[in-house]
Amino acid sequence: MGAQWKHKGRTENAAAKGKVFTKLVKEIMVAAKGGADPASNARLRMAVDAARKASMPRDTLERAIKKGSGQLDEQVNYEVVTYEGFAPHQVPVIVECLTENKNRTATNIRMLFRKGQLASSGAVSWDFNRLGVIEATPPSADADAETAAIEAGAQDVEKGEEGGARFLTAPADLDAVGRALATQGWTVSASQLAWISKNPVHLEGEARAEVEAFLEALDEDDDVQTLFAGLR
Repeated sequence: MGAQWKHKGRTENAAAKGKVFTKLVKEIMVAAKGGADPASNARLRMAVDAARKASMPRDTLERAIKKGSGQLDEQVNYEVVTYEGFAPHQVPVIVECLTENKNRTATNIRMLFRKGQLASSGAVSWDFNRLGVIEATPPSADADAETAAIEAGAQDVEKGEEGGARFLTAPADLDAVGRALATQGWTVSASQLAWISKNPVHLEGEARAEVEAFLEALDEDDDVQTLFAGLR
């Protein structure tokens, strides 16, 4: 919860998978502005990897790259817009949007924050660290995550899910560390830039359910690309 908030099980139905594809296509298009070749464009390479892990059809993937890099006549210019605020019970939230219509997005975000509090830029982000986050599984049961982190150049490592590990990096080192881990035999399942809360709020019961409902409503908005909450 301190990193990117995700609603468990949301990708298990067709409607949710369609939303995942929509978000991935946007990210691919924005990344492809920096070049259509994933080998020389780290952001595009990470977006393509995420799309393949989500089983995006090849023609959808290739069309998104061509569209974003200007190889097709039809063009949509997505802009990155970041909002900061608080969910119920003063849980800090950072919302990153990709939109071609900032006025529409601003209106929608204001409405979604009615049960919370929309804040000015910097009011929340000061309490987060901007880091690269890599989730990976070890090549063997006896592989040491701390040693792997040191050799790969990661800043820190945490215990992940199902025997995996979560490596934290400087933003500029995200791609290099991911590649280094792969050469050590680690299987990278996710790699992204994230906002990590310094002081996550601990909630249980009805209070936590209220915050999760608020976050889920935000996550459902088509313009919301990534969502980070200081909740543990």
